[in-house]
Amino acid sequence: MNQGLAPRMRLGYGMARKPLAAACIAALLASGIANAQDSPAPAKPAAATPQAQGQQTQDPNKKPAPGQVSNLQEVVVTGIRGSIESSIRAKQNSDSIIEAISAEDIGKLPDASIAESLARLPGLATQRVDGRANVISIRGLSPDFAGTTLNGREQATIGENRGVEYDQYPSELISGAAVYKTPDASLVGQGLSGTVDLHTIKPLDLPKRAIAINLRGEHTTNDKLNPGSGVGDMGHRASFSYIDQFLDHTLGVAVGFAQLDSPIQEKQYQAWWWSVNNGSAGIEQNWGGPHTPGLPDNVLSQEGMQLRAQSENQLRNGLMTVLEWAPGEHYHTTLDLYYSTFNERKYKNGVQWSSSPYNSNGLPVYSNVGITPALPYPIVTSGTISNIAPILQNEYSKEKDKLFSAGWNHQYDFGNGWVITGDLSYSMAKKRLRDAYLFGGLAGNPTTDVFFRTPTGDDYPYFRPGVDLTNPANVVFTDPDNYGYNGREEFDKQKDTIKAARFQVSHPVGWIFSTVDVGVAYSERKKTKQADVFFAWLNGNGNGDGVGNGPYNHAMGVPVGSAFLRGPTSLSYGGIPGILNYNVLDALGSQFYLTQRNGQSDWSRNYSITEKVPVAYAKFNIDTHLGDVPLRGNVGVQFVRTDQSSTAVQTNGDALVGTLKGGVKYNKFLPSLNLVAQIADGQYLRFGLAKTMARGRIDDEKVSSSASVARVTEGPAAGQVLWSGSGGNPQLRPYIAVGTDLSWEKYFGKSSYVAVAVFNKNLLNYIYNKTVLDFNFDKAGFVNDNPTLQPTSPIGSFTRPENGTGGRMEGLELSGAFEGGLITQALDGFGVQANFSLTNSSIPESSVSSIPGGPKTLPGLSRKVANLAVYYEKYGWSIRVAERYRSSFTGEAVPLFDQLGYVKVLADKQTDLQIGYAFADDTRLNGLSLLLQVNNLSNSAQKTQQISGLPNNVQVGRPLDYVTWGRTVMFGLNYKL
Repeated sequence: MNQGLAPRMRLGYGMARKPLAAACIAALLASGIANAQDSPAPAKPAAATPQAQGQQTQDPNKKPAPGQVSNLQEVVVTGIRGSIESSIRAKQNSDSIIEAISAEDIGKLPDASIAESLARLPGLATQRVDGRANVISIRGLSPDFAGTTLNGREQATIGENRGVEYDQYPSELISGAAVYKTPDASLVGQGLSGTVDLHTIKPLDLPKRAIAINLRGEHTTNDKLNPGSGVGDMGHRASFSYIDQFLDHTLGVAVGFAQLDSPIQEKQYQAWWWSVNNGSAGIEQNWGGPHTPGLPDNVLSQEGMQLRAQSENQLRNGLMTVLEWAPGEHYHTTLDLYYSTFNERKYKNGVQWSSSPYNSNGLPVYSNVGITPALPYPIVTSGTISNIAPILQNEYSKEKDKLFSAGWNHQYDFGNGWVITGDLSYSMAKKRLRDAYLFGGLAGNPTTDVFFRTPTGDDYPYFRPGVDLTNPANVVFTDPDNYGYNGREEFDKQKDTIKAARFQVSHPVGWIFSTVDVGVAYSERKKTKQADVFFAWLNGNGNGDGVGNGPYNHAMGVPVGSAFLRGPTSLSYGGIPGILNYNVLDALGSQFYLTQRNGQSDWSRNYSITEKVPVAYAKFNIDTHLGDVPLRGNVGVQFVRTDQSSTAVQTNGDALVGTLKGGVKYNKFLPSLNLVAQIADGQYLRFGLAKTMARGRIDDEKVSSSASVARVTEGPAAGQVLWSGSGGNPQLRPYIAVGTDLSWEKYFGKSSYVAVAVFNKNLLNYIYNKTVLDFNFDKAGFVNDNPTLQPTSPIGSFTRPENGTGGRMEGLELSGAFEGGLITQALDGFGVQANFSLTNSSIPESSVSSIPGGPKTLPGLSRKVANLAVYYEKYGWSIRVAERYRSSFTGEAVPLFDQLGYVKVLADKQTDLQIGYAFADDTRLNGLSLLLQVNNLSNSAQKTQQISGLPNNVQVGRPLDYVTWGRTVMFGLNYKL
């Protein structure tokens, strides 16, 4: 989807995909044909392009009419109600099922971030990253299934996969966004679940010059956890926007700058795993493990834990420039530029230990054990554990991101209905990461007693070791649990580029169609990543490389240099007063030496992926009557050819073997139909039917693999030398889905509506991990690095992502907004917005199907998502309380100390508060407004649960992670000229 081309919207939800749906569509089209010659084409609702008093809130669905290159309509309402009105108007005027958000004023989206605003839309949910809403799921599918564009152009991403991290885009520079839930044929770069299109301002849409300044201070309530890090509890946000028009309103300029300097203090707790040690259900009798002294039989105990305090600073600078020129009625061109830098520093210090019977420091010994009754087994919730070896891990990471996006759009209207449009764009994202951590433990490698009190549910625990972990005399650099190294440092580089071009011709056709859009597009995306890992060894210690450094001694201990010490890190939220804190990089450079030690998982992150995608499409825009009912929409088809290739490395375990290459080419036809019937005044019935696709995850498509040959010692193949391995699959075909949508909408008042939507999406093609038994290693280019073993056959077993038969998802979405003034004048200024989504899904084959408790639904799917916002806006005051909720969802399979399980992210509810006051126009402070925002008002935590099998194969669900970030309080001013 490119800016300047006829905007598209999309639907995505399914109802019937059977003969009933086909019959309905056939009937609609047949009636349309019968009436097309007799019924004049109805005028479509005017595209909503609200501008007001120097403010632009661009309608994402505005379609250029013949001879129209700009729109100087004005909006008379700004603020919360103005934003709601504009968003509802965009939804109503769309030819597809969409959701929209619009800025309350220049540089002022309704929330503190784009993702938080998007997450309040029906069918959308966010996942918090470092306490902030950062990625978006649409209709239950993971962020990788959603497309994201900026002014209609696909964007390169900082992450290793396709999902866009929205904190890279300052909310102050975004004027609005549209979420297309189903596509039409002209939507290029679409996602399987939906597409989010972010908009920047268009200067010629404003009637006059506008200047806006925003400044807010920021405070986080989660304390200062790591002294000496430079990360406190105060930050700021600032932005400046300048929009002007020249040459008799034919040349427009918009420039915006935004800076974010934000602290994040994060309190982390993780229970490593849970098990029964003694008794008939335990490790001793079922796995042949040792007996745990002092622990009763058949009780559930925690086998290890970690407490970590993370202090993070985010510094982002964003610059946006728009040049728009419309010298006459026929020609219109726009140049969009965006550039940002995002620097992130993290200081994470913590303590952890193992309390399992397999502890390398000896058996844990329990005393004074307290038990809480529970099913299927009582839970150990208090007592003292002896023979515990604390492991201190201090970590520093620094990330530098750069984004650049440019797009140049040209449109020429011949004045006779023919319009040609061309668009060139480039998007680039660079990322550099440096991460280092060091281990510490008790001097002389002794152990200690730990008193503990742990909750039965989700909360922080209480641990009190018998030794002071802040004392440099007690804590030294060492490897207390024999991890095999003293520390680690990693350097990552990543670059993602997208080059794209597009050309479209539009002209009138008649009959039931108003116009036809025919276009071609081409994009080339290349993502490369390099990861270099080094192990750190104490000076004077060996590393076991056999090159003169001598054997590695994990028990060697060296005091932390006094010059590197800082104030203690507080872990008091978990009962531990503090732990030793020091400058990681300075200590690493002075007391350690490095050797490169890329392991198998590190080598797999050295790769390149290239995707060349030519597209052709034709879309017929429907504009007719069905009897007396106005009917509009579109029908069309998109042809997509994909040429994907990958270059990466082959390893044998941790050993580098060589380079692999692979790829595939495929073609897909994607038909689509959108119909909108205006069945009464302000009342619409929408239907959508579309086939959509999304290419696989980048880490699934990369050819990175590890393989080896070995002699089979048992079974029918005994004596043969066979291949085996695992890795990515550069020959993956895309996810394919057929979606059906039906929606009823009723609009009334100025900012009120109700909507009911149902959808069904059949996943014709899904991607899951599978072991292929007839994989040809020779044909794939693998090299045998073992000269002493020659494979009997090139055929072997290989585990990799494969295309499966897919699954389905279906759902219900309820949404609405209501103005209190419609009930009584006494409620004028009050209003409410609400939505609720219910989604079900199933997949017949899954990479987690063999894991205890493995889910049968799509990973990342929250069955229930809801939002509620109550607001008041009058006499200059604006108050809004908003709450969003998503039910629990399943994460990907994870190995926890050789116990396979999956992570269940528990239900999340967050409440936000916004209070503002705008000075009246007839005062000396005209243009000035004050704003107070409190995010995460109730300090809600992120909670996860591990589902795993006990030694007797009984499945249990127990707490895994408990993380809080505190409240974020922002107060500041906005000034507009």
